[in-house]
Amino acid sequence: MNSPSSTPHSASLDAIVKAYDVRGIVGEGLTESVVEALGAGFVDEVGAAGGRVVVGHDMRDSSPGFAAAFARGATARGADVVAIGLCSTDESYFASGSLDAPAAMFTASHNPAAYNGIKFSRAGAQGISLDTGLASIRDRAAAFLEHGIETVAEPGTVTNADVLADYAAYLRSLVDLAGIRPLKVVVDAGNGMGGLTVPAVLGEAAGLPALPLEIVPLYFELDGTFPNHEANPLEPANLVDLQRAVVEHGADLGLAFDGDADRCFVVDERGGAVNPSAVAAIVALREIARVHAAGETDVDVIHNLITSWVVPETIAGAGATPVRTRVGHSLIKDRMAETGAVFGGEHSAHYYFRDFWGADNGMLAAMHVLAEFGSQEAPLSELAARFTPYAMSGEINSTVDDVPSAYTRIVEAFTGRADFDEFDGLTVTGVTAENEPFWWFNVRPSNTEPLLRLNVEGADAPTMERIRDEVLALIRG
Repeated sequence: MNSPSSTPHSASLDAIVKAYDVRGIVGEGLTESVVEALGAGFVDEVGAAGGRVVVGHDMRDSSPGFAAAFARGATARGADVVAIGLCSTDESYFASGSLDAPAAMFTASHNPAAYNGIKFSRAGAQGISLDTGLASIRDRAAAFLEHGIETVAEPGTVTNADVLADYAAYLRSLVDLAGIRPLKVVVDAGNGMGGLTVPAVLGEAAGLPALPLEIVPLYFELDGTFPNHEANPLEPANLVDLQRAVVEHGADLGLAFDGDADRCFVVDERGGAVNPSAVAAIVALREIARVHAAGETDVDVIHNLITSWVVPETIAGAGATPVRTRVGHSLIKDRMAETGAVFGGEHSAHYYFRDFWGADNGMLAAMHVLAEFGSQEAPLSELAARFTPYAMSGEINSTVDDVPSAYTRIVEAFTGRADFDEFDGLTVTGVTAENEPFWWFNVRPSNTEPLLRLNVEGADAPTMERIRDEVLALIRG
């Protein structure tokens, strides 16, 4: 195929095809004709002609139309579309894994209502990034937009399928919640897809037996305009309603899902946010213990480089090998496949499971937390504190026009006091005397904006705050 890199279509696609997915404003870069071309390009890239392609979508107003347009492009190039309708992103991964078919999920995750996008998977829920096929899908789509989509001699068909009950039953088979103590759980679905999946997995909506859980629903109505708050629990302002409700209802804990329900955040009985690194450590311990009990001895667990140090310490302390990775959804899915790791955790509340085809699943992480917490009597704040021994800054973004100069200022200021590595951005680890508190920080440039992202961790809050303030002054010049 001739490269369409110089065409207007290619330029418009460059604006919406990101490192790991497609994301754009509806009606501007992202239209049904663009989506139809992407469907055709996807089928050609993954070799799906004569086979099946799963297509699912979230609750955004534009999602059903986009899913139908994608199906037109996919069937024109010979793929049989299995349309699973409304679903969470991890439900689409379940369909891709259980059917061993490539998949496209229409969602813009936590982005505001004006956005939509596509998350692609190869068969078996394997990730696709710019480096592993997404760039080729983009280029094929640009050519189809320029020259038209040629329908093959045997176009495909569209079949509707509902996989929610099978998805819920599969997750129940992985984590047994039947024997935990009774728990009251407030769940904030943020008007996103958790409003569909939580009643099916944790309740009886999919025909499964009742669990010892009293679910207090918050914003379960599917509404892609997000009338209550943005479905992005990573932003503290979007957790306020959940935190208040947990305290008002005297609940044992709270769960918050993002728009496509593939990430889950946890709140303790006091309304305090549980650090995603603590969740990663708790789940890692459970998964390591499970496979050790089954006879595995050489066990890998993945964590990205800006999770708390407690995560690799917990993994190593449990007799497994911590594998440090760069930040990035598809990168971690690739490393899960390469290493056979039983589990992977990110600072951003993405949690990956070998028993879920190496894909991320916020619901499954939540179930592990419920199982661990529900098997003992201590409050969640006490359990979480055991896995939050250090002080973290959280991610702090600064607008920086000249990133190399900022790096130079940091290196000059910390030379002789720290070790440096450039595995992903710049990680600076303090060289401290035996009795001094440890610290480290990472700065990474954004892929899409003139931002530097800073994460700092220290042995205690004063140490973290001292390093944080020094580095911010250097970054901001």
